[in-house]
Amino acid sequence: MDKLTEILGSAREVTDQVIVTDLLVTVKTAIINTAKAINETANEQLRSNLKLKLHAHIEQHERVFSYMMEHGYYYPQTPEQQIHVLNETAETVLTLNKD
Repeated sequence: MDKLTEILGSAREVTDQVIVTDLLVTVKTAIINTAKAINETANEQLRSNLKLKLHAHIEQHERVFSYMMEHGYYYPQTPEQQIHVLNETAETVLTLNKD
Protein backbone atom coordinates (compact mmCIF):
# COMPACT_ATOMS: atom_id res chain seq x y z
CA MET A 1 0.00 0.00 0.00
CA ASP A 2 2.89 2.40 0.70
CA LYS A 3 4.18 1.96 -2.85
CA LEU A 4 0.74 2.77 -4.29
CA THR A 5 0.48 5.86 -2.07
CA GLU A 6 3.95 6.92 -3.22
CA ILE A 7 3.06 6.47 -6.91
CA LEU A 8 -0.27 8.24 -6.57
CA GLY A 9 1.23 11.05 -4.55
CA SER A 10 3.99 11.72 -7.06
CA ALA A 11 1.79 11.35 -10.14
CA ARG A 12 -1.46 12.97 -8.97
CA GLU A 13 -1.89 15.16 -12.04
CA VAL A 14 -1.29 12.28 -14.43
CA THR A 15 -3.52 10.00 -12.35
CA ASP A 16 -6.35 12.51 -12.72
CA GLN A 17 -5.68 12.40 -16.44
CA VAL A 18 -5.92 8.60 -16.50
CA ILE A 19 -9.23 8.71 -14.64
CA VAL A 20 -10.82 11.36 -16.84
CA THR A 21 -9.57 9.64 -20.01
CA ASP A 22 -11.24 6.43 -18.86
CA LEU A 23 -14.42 8.39 -18.13
CA LEU A 24 -14.41 9.87 -21.65
CA VAL A 25 -14.03 6.42 -23.21
CA THR A 26 -16.85 5.10 -21.00
CA VAL A 27 -19.19 7.94 -21.99
CA LYS A 28 -18.40 7.41 -25.69
CA THR A 29 -19.24 3.72 -25.29
CA ALA A 30 -22.50 4.61 -23.53
CA ILE A 31 -23.46 6.89 -26.43
CA ILE A 32 -22.80 4.15 -28.98
CA ASN A 33 -24.61 1.45 -27.00
CA THR A 34 -27.62 3.66 -26.28
CA ALA A 35 -27.92 4.60 -29.96
CA LYS A 36 -27.81 0.91 -30.87
CA ALA A 37 -30.50 0.12 -28.29
CA ILE A 38 -32.75 2.85 -29.73
CA ASN A 39 -32.46 1.24 -33.16
CA GLU A 40 -33.25 -2.21 -31.80
CA THR A 41 -36.36 -1.53 -29.72
CA ALA A 42 -39.95 -1.62 -30.94
CA ASN A 43 -41.39 -0.29 -27.68
CA GLU A 44 -42.11 3.43 -28.08
CA GLN A 45 -41.91 4.20 -24.34
CA LEU A 46 -38.54 2.49 -24.08
CA ARG A 47 -37.35 4.25 -27.24
CA SER A 48 -38.39 7.60 -25.76
CA ASN A 49 -36.58 6.88 -22.49
CA LEU A 50 -33.46 5.79 -24.34
CA LYS A 51 -33.48 8.99 -26.39
CA LEU A 52 -33.53 11.00 -23.17
CA LYS A 53 -30.64 8.91 -21.87
CA LEU A 54 -28.73 9.42 -25.13
CA HIS A 55 -29.04 13.19 -24.80
CA ALA A 56 -27.85 12.97 -21.18
CA HIS A 57 -24.80 10.94 -22.29
CA ILE A 58 -24.02 13.49 -25.01
CA GLU A 59 -24.17 16.32 -22.46
CA GLN A 60 -21.91 14.36 -20.12
CA HIS A 61 -19.45 13.82 -22.98
CA GLU A 62 -19.38 17.57 -23.59
CA ARG A 63 -18.62 18.25 -19.91
CA VAL A 64 -15.84 15.65 -19.74
CA PHE A 65 -14.38 16.80 -23.07
CA SER A 66 -14.38 20.43 -21.91
CA TYR A 67 -12.72 19.47 -18.63
CA MET A 68 -10.00 17.61 -20.49
CA MET A 69 -9.39 20.52 -22.85
CA GLU A 70 -9.22 23.01 -19.96
CA HIS A 71 -6.66 20.87 -18.11
CA GLY A 72 -4.48 20.11 -21.14
CA TYR A 73 -5.39 16.42 -21.27
CA TYR A 74 -6.86 16.40 -24.76
CA TYR A 75 -5.56 17.96 -27.99
CA PRO A 76 -7.89 16.93 -30.83
CA GLN A 77 -6.57 19.64 -33.14
CA THR A 78 -2.90 18.68 -32.80
CA PRO A 79 -2.46 14.92 -33.29
CA GLU A 80 1.27 14.96 -32.46
CA GLN A 81 0.61 16.53 -29.08
CA GLN A 82 -2.31 14.17 -28.40
CA ILE A 83 -0.18 11.13 -29.22
CA HIS A 84 2.44 12.37 -26.75
CA VAL A 85 -0.23 12.78 -24.04
CA LEU A 86 -1.65 9.31 -24.75
CA ASN A 87 1.81 7.74 -24.51
CA GLU A 88 2.41 9.43 -21.14
CA THR A 89 -0.97 8.24 -19.89
CA ALA A 90 -0.25 4.68 -21.02
CA GLU A 91 3.15 4.71 -19.29
CA THR A 92 1.49 5.89 -16.08
CA VAL A 93 -1.11 3.14 -16.25
CA LEU A 94 1.61 0.54 -16.76
CA THR A 95 3.55 1.96 -13.79
CA LEU A 96 0.46 1.82 -11.58
CA ASN A 97 -0.15 -1.82 -12.53
CA LYS A 98 3.38 -2.98 -11.62
CA ASP A 99 3.81 -4.74 -8.29
